[in-house]
Amino acid sequence: MSHIHVNTKGYAEVYTPRRLSGKKVNDPVYLGKVVNLEEGIFYSRQRGYFHYTIEGGFDDCDFEAPTDKERLILDFGPAFLLDQLLRREGYDNLFSGILKKKTDSLMALLFYRVLEKGGYYLAEDWLAGSYASILFPKAQLQSQRVSELLRELGDEAVVRAFFMRYLKKVIPQDRKTGILIDSTGLPNNIDFYLTAVNNHGGEINNETRLILVVDKLTKKPLFFRYNAGNVPDVSTLLATKDELRIMNVDIGMIIMDAGYPSDKALDELIDDGVSFLSRLKPNRKLYKQLVITYGKDALDDSNIVKYPGRLVSIICKKVRLTDKHDGFAYIAVDHDRRHLEWTKFTKDALDDGLSIEERKEKTATQGFFVLVSSDAIDVQDVLQLYYTRQAIEQIFDVDKHDLNLLPLRVHNEETFRGHLMLVFLASITHLLLAEKLQKSRYSAAQVTSIFRNLKCKVYENTILVKEPVKKMNDISKILCISIPSRIVEGKKNGN
Repeated sequence: MSHIHVNTKGYAEVYTPRRLSGKKVNDPVYLGKVVNLEEGIFYSRQRGYFHYTIEGGFDDCDFEAPTDKERLILDFGPAFLLDQLLRREGYDNLFSGILKKKTDSLMALLFYRVLEKGGYYLAEDWLAGSYASILFPKAQLQSQRVSELLRELGDEAVVRAFFMRYLKKVIPQDRKTGILIDSTGLPNNIDFYLTAVNNHGGEINNETRLILVVDKLTKKPLFFRYNAGNVPDVSTLLATKDELRIMNVDIGMIIMDAGYPSDKALDELIDDGVSFLSRLKPNRKLYKQLVITYGKDALDDSNIVKYPGRLVSIICKKVRLTDKHDGFAYIAVDHDRRHLEWTKFTKDALDDGLSIEERKEKTATQGFFVLVSSDAIDVQDVLQLYYTRQAIEQIFDVDKHDLNLLPLRVHNEETFRGHLMLVFLASITHLLLAEKLQKSRYSAAQVTSIFRNLKCKVYENTILVKEPVKKMNDISKILCISIPSRIVEGKKNGN
């Protein structure tokens, strides 16, 4: 029969007897430091605090570890600010309901991801010096615990349940939703099926492709998917549309880049009553026909459209988009880009001795681009509508540079999906803050940096908050948040 043995230094092992070549031997499993033998609570560096019994095996433990050295002064401002923001916007209950048994750990890790740029292995040290340790007293951010948390967060059932609740919150059920869709590469050398060689825009990487969907109206991130790096964008459009439909998103319009539309996809979108606007790839036959046929008309000065920072001429023509459906094409030329391309090409062509006829043929389509749509859109509006796509590029930029989307340091799909989920939650939080600051002179990064200097002193039952400086008071007014002078135990929401 298995039994637990505790040595003289208070460390435990569990022995399981078995027969080997007729002899009785014990297979020891190291448990670690005994915290409470009667209740079966142990501690090891790999697992942190955990519960173990011979009958039930290993299990999570809510044991709150005593600190060896009491933290008397903590970083108060950033964690307090995020906590107040999520409460006021109604996201605290949404996020805390994702992993109900590990709410404190998830929320603390989310705050760390939004506020710090370090790796997960530094999360435990950050928590010890942050007011987040008081907001989330049961949080366990040891490296092993973080890995376990990401695996649980990446469980497919957990992800689906979250998106059903989240999409119901952010999308009114009585309106059709216009969406932006785009993808980005996540370079990595992880040995799993999602890593594959991809040639995207001439850049070759070992990568996984992350697909993101954003609300055209609110610019909020709605959903993410992922694929192996060698799955082309054109293969993912209809699958993404179908998955959103299953989650009760009534899609009215899709705005996408040139990699997504195919004749099959466009036919299905039109048949389903979904409008679209997309750039057309230059290697498409329709693109070449349109530029050759209407290029000179587009270059006429009467077709110039004002667009911030660019000088663009554009005309609209009704065309046969696919074998089944008509649509509209917008033949456009970016004059600055055309001039730069013409200048570079002509210099090289003269060095190479190309004839005038050869140069004219090569430069005829320079600076042109073509947009296609299922519906007629005023030429004065079509560029502004298409370039709402920049919102999704900005989210990718924030995810990669501010929220540590990269580099990837995971070893299986569940942990990978959990990491993407955490970054998605961090994106929502970061964008909430950025939205509130939109008309101010502060950025989200500036605000968290300024509030890092707001400290608090921790006493037995009371927290005293240091007096805020002028910038902190200004930001608090913008965010409609009141900074307390003291917080009494049991009233940690700042009220």
